[in-house]
Amino acid sequence: MKKSLIGAIVGGLLIFIWQTLSWTMLDTHRPAQDYTAKQDTIMKFLDATLEKEGGYLLPTVPKGTSFEEANKAGEKGLGKPWAFIQYHKTFNLTMNDMYMNMFRGLIASMFMVWLLCWIIGKWSKPGFVNVFMACLFTGLIIFIYEPYNTYIWYRIFDVRAHLVDALAGWGICGVWLGFWMPRR
Repeated sequence: MKKSLIGAIVGGLLIFIWQTLSWTMLDTHRPAQDYTAKQDTIMKFLDATLEKEGGYLLPTVPKGTSFEEANKAGEKGLGKPWAFIQYHKTFNLTMNDMYMNMFRGLIASMFMVWLLCWIIGKWSKPGFVNVFMACLFTGLIIFIYEPYNTYIWYRIFDVRAHLVDALAGWGICGVWLGFWMPRR
């Protein structure tokens, strides 16, 4: 148990540090959150037009639309612009929120690594290569399940950054766990 906890704390911290670098200094996710000089105009329009917070796919059809009608609308939209909007009425991210979000992200990273450490701890002879590969595969599973499946449908602009995050973050964690977990 102690081995898994130490592995999770250090491994989670390594993944968290990679994610922090990826989203800040390295700015790899910029394509999904780019700047437009028309942001004030767009935000005023959205605020005046959208009644509530939520995620909006434009164009789409109202809930309850028949399959045939939805297909017609889809065909009508072929070759035309579309958008996926995550709209919030207020921006309230204070430094306290930022610190709490960072703390929650760190704990989530440590928990993910602990789950993997628990599995590895059940192996009879975990060697460096097997542990390292298990970490890489975990990163790939996470990437394929969420960002890549989202990309298939919505063409997110930072899918490559998510792949690099999965391989780099879990690869670094794999080097650590490959060293740490086989030790007796």
